[in-house]
Amino acid sequence: MKRRYLLEVGTASLGAFWLAQYVHSTNQSQPQLKSELEPQIMPKTNEVFEVTKTDAEWQQQLSPEAYKVLRKHGTERAGTSPLDKNYDSGTYECAGCELPLFSSETKFNSGTGWPSFYAPLENAVAYTVDKSFFMTRTEVHCARCGGHLGHVFDDGPQPTGKRYCMNGVSLKFVGA
Repeated sequence: MKRRYLLEVGTASLGAFWLAQYVHSTNQSQPQLKSELEPQIMPKTNEVFEVTKTDAEWQQQLSPEAYKVLRKHGTERAGTSPLDKNYDSGTYECAGCELPLFSSETKFNSGTGWPSFYAPLENAVAYTVDKSFFMTRTEVHCARCGGHLGHVFDDGPQPTGKRYCMNGVSLKFVGA
């Protein structure tokens, strides 16, 4: 009984210490834990976007799924977007403001279950650091409305070596 008690206390202490370190390193001003089931709130930033709307206006304009991804940093389930397997010629636009983001010429099959590109169009996207889910990633968002699109990784094909892993629900395909 004594050994079990010490093991439980030790494990709980280590877990609490690790969790405190994570919360402190990810958000020193307002420690908050983020559930994997809850979408993340748009980061506070001094960046002012060309297209701005109230939360109510975004909810009225977007589908519930698109709102969750674009405005609350949600992620659609892998393999659910028809855009993942779309290889028609055209342009992928922001579902929030219709800014052209990616050309079909840079799209490739990453095998991840999300539409992937090796390069965005010029001046179409911006980046922020995402420290959710116990990791640091580079978030990609629309340069015009700030909508969350997905993340960029360094394991893509040449010529860039980048993989822009985008949520299909945050994109709109316009055929050529």
